[in-house]
Amino acid sequence: MGYASIFAPGLFTGKTIIVTGGGSGIGRCTAHELAHLGANVVLVGRNQDKLAAVAQEIGQDGGVASPVVCDIRDEAQVVAAIDAALAKFGAIHGLVNNAGGQYRAEMKTLSTKGFEAVVRNNLTGGFIFMREAYLRWMEAHGGAIVNIIADIWNGWPEFAHSGAARGGMHTLTETAACEWAHSGVRVNSVAPGGIASSGFDKYTPEITQRLLDYARTVPLPRYGTEAEISAAIVYLLSPAAAYITGTCLRVDGGAPNRRQTWTRQYEARNIPEFNGFHRAVTPEILKKRV
Repeated sequence: MGYASIFAPGLFTGKTIIVTGGGSGIGRCTAHELAHLGANVVLVGRNQDKLAAVAQEIGQDGGVASPVVCDIRDEAQVVAAIDAALAKFGAIHGLVNNAGGQYRAEMKTLSTKGFEAVVRNNLTGGFIFMREAYLRWMEAHGGAIVNIIADIWNGWPEFAHSGAARGGMHTLTETAACEWAHSGVRVNSVAPGGIASSGFDKYTPEITQRLLDYARTVPLPRYGTEAEISAAIVYLLSPAAAYITGTCLRVDGGAPNRRQTWTRQYEARNIPEFNGFHRAVTPEILKKRV
């Protein structure tokens, strides 16, 4: 059994695409789908063991993946990672800026150091990768960039640091789309809502209960799957999106559209999930929910 992508086989044959944060979660899933579609995938991340495991999975499934250990916050490491990709595959046709992370904290408790660390991880690192990919290849040859942000609309209480960074990445995407269009470089973003992943099992009981309650408040009342995010990314990288740049594609079940005056009046129906990822693992807490 392989990845059940909705996209045509061979869509990215001969193309090289970098996926940052490729060792787990959305990055891992996206790397699998791109490799299934024929891409040479460059897996970037800080954990060598995780990258090697994903590369091995992709190889077992018949794809091509090259792991490159890199801290996206370090300019020299980013340059080295891009140069390694060029040396191995000779081109960079796409970049998926997926790496990032945050922790829950009220804004008043955030230290300046903590705030800056998350911003550097979720914004500055992405900027460095975008700039270097552009200067070292895409400016002369074109390409497509997809930045992963988040459901930041109307603020993100208890995640002020990441909300600020993701908001910055949103406007950075729009700016790059304009400045780099003449080079044939398209730059778009994907904003995931609540997506089920293995990280769900790492939270405290209090946060776990919040996670379980959250899905019931979404107009499409469930969590999204990693494959639903990957499909959005693949579309924006594909030739079908050739006239799309500077756009944010929300994949969030309509969460930002709910208002205080809205309450669900009917039982939810006809909203099956899409999960083409054959190696996806359902979080334990979602297996146990009633």
